[in-house]
Amino acid sequence: MSRVGRMPVEIPKGVDVEVKGSSVRVKGSKGELRRTFSANISIVIEDGKIIVQRPSDEAQDRAMHGLTRSLINNMIVGVSQGFEKVLEVNGVGYRADLDGKKLVLYLGFSHPVVFEPPEGISFEVDTRTRLIKVSGYDKQVVGQVAADIRKIRPPEPYKGKGIRYIDETIRRKAGKAGKV
Repeated sequence: MSRVGRMPVEIPKGVDVEVKGSSVRVKGSKGELRRTFSANISIVIEDGKIIVQRPSDEAQDRAMHGLTRSLINNMIVGVSQGFEKVLEVNGVGYRADLDGKKLVLYLGFSHPVVFEPPEGISFEVDTRTRLIKVSGYDKQVVGQVAADIRKIRPPEPYKGKGIRYIDETIRRKAGKAGKV
């Protein structure tokens, strides 16, 4: 059995879970998520816990077992607590601002870059420390939006200028040797 897949998923108070065949709907205080999983994997609610079981030990079923349990757990954590990614803006003159719900980035281009948040995503900007917090209830969307923001001006290896994740380390390179 999969170590991840055999663990039951606790359903916290305030979260409503509905299973219809291979489709799961999770509703909580932050929002609502729906997802359809493989028909081979059985999803059952027992005693306030979600149990994921697989029919056989074939490679495909084993792979889907742990994945399905992790995705259901992420759905429940997302609608009850939410997820966030923190980005840091580094560079002279580089900064981020909020214009309503839109994120406005000044990153050394001839124009400011305006980033419109998708549904379920919110931004927080700390102008003093130049941090951008991307928050939402869908883990996949939060990660994708953070990656899209980072892609606008990824950190470069010589001076470290650009947008990076707060826990990311940039491998620095030496510049020109210069005159001796």
